[in-house]
Formats: sequence, C-alpha cells, structure tokens
Amino acid sequence: MCRELNREPAWVAAIKLALTEGAFTTDCVIEEANMRPDRRRTVETVLSTMVERDLLCDTSTPDRYLVGRVLRRTAPDPEQIEHLADEGLHRWG
Repeated sequence: MCRELNREPAWVAAIKLALTEGAFTTDCVIEEANMRPDRRRTVETVLSTMVERDLLCDTSTPDRYLVGRVLRRTAPDPEQIEHLADEGLHRWG
C-alpha cells in the first residue's frame, strides 16, 4: 500500500476483488485501489497481463473478470479470504 496516497497496486486490488467478490470490472479495481480514473488504461493493461498468466479469466461480458485457474489454486483458506478486506492481501497467514 502506498501510504502517502492511500493506494494499493492495481494487481493487489484485482486479486482482493477476485477472491472476495468473485467477479469485478476495471472500474471496481480503480475504486478499490483508490486510483484516479485517468489510470484506466494502465489498469486494463495490468488485468490483461493477469489474464494471460491465468490469474484471472475474462467472461463473455466485456470488461468483467473472474478468478483464474492459477489464482484459485494458490488462494488462501476460505477463513482467511473473509478477512482480506480488513487486513489487506499482503497479510495472508
């Protein structure tokens, strides 16, 4: 987390949303990461790279993402996922 700007990286926000919400959009990542809306192209690039690496998968709906195969396999226990929003992704046990 960038403490000065109260932001977290887009990839951290995307993983947090994927595990806690299941499905999300680029706008959700921008909001979760507390980024400026003009960073949309950067977030889209990050998300497309995550799709290429099977961390996320895109759906038939444009700009909608789900948990991918790799992320699902390496996800923390369900009890820990419940606390992601409170503790942040970087504090997995």
